[in-house]
Amino acid sequence: MIPKGAAVSTNAPVVDAHDQSISSPISARALWLGGVLTLSLLLYYFIGIDQGATSLFGQDSHIHEFVHDARHFLGFPCH
Repeated sequence: MIPKGAAVSTNAPVVDAHDQSISSPISARALWLGGVLTLSLLLYYFIGIDQGATSLFGQDSHIHEFVHDARHFLGFPCH
């Protein structure tokens, strides 16, 4: 038991916390948002729409077969 008022020392390093936030310009955030949105829409097209009712690639069914199980898992009809 440590007596009241006794000095306690530890070997733990002291970490200085910085109160400064990391600045992120709005243009950089908008660029990231646009990129993520574009990739999300492309993924949605290839999984959910391509070779359902419409297709950019004609009668080629490689994309359809590649994402076939994902289409069923996500509830997209494909047959």
